[in-house]
Amino acid sequence: MKTIFVKPLTVQKKWYLIDAEGKELGRVAVAAARILRGKNKPEYVPHQDMGDFVIIINAEKAALTGNKYEDKMYYHHSGYPGGLRETNYADMIKRKPEFPMEHAVKGMLPRGPLGRTLFTHMKVYAGAKHSQEAQQPITVEI
Repeated sequence: MKTIFVKPLTVQKKWYLIDAEGKELGRVAVAAARILRGKNKPEYVPHQDMGDFVIIINAEKAALTGNKYEDKMYYHHSGYPGGLRETNYADMIKRKPEFPMEHAVKGMLPRGPLGRTLFTHMKVYAGAKHSQEAQQPITVEI
């Protein structure tokens, strides 16, 4: 019996479109991470880039359950003593509407060069307009 080894250059990459309006932030992030990683394909290998491209629209309209809209915190440290900064979800959506979705998906990707490459295959838009119409993305329902 011979093992079939698929090379990443031979894999056809598709574009997928996910509308996050009214959907839970985490569930959208999980679906995006699975597609980016290539886990929806039969030729998936964990150490290679076999995934597809993902476009997420309406990222600022993603839903959160419970009191997370006011209670969920994002932390950033400047590197100096006493430099810890915290921002809640409501303020982050006003300042950078795409950041919470990008942050959630990035946390679900592997650390290292592969994860950084996979993260570049995702486009997140705060509104309903995106600039990848030419790629004819396939709509994914969550």
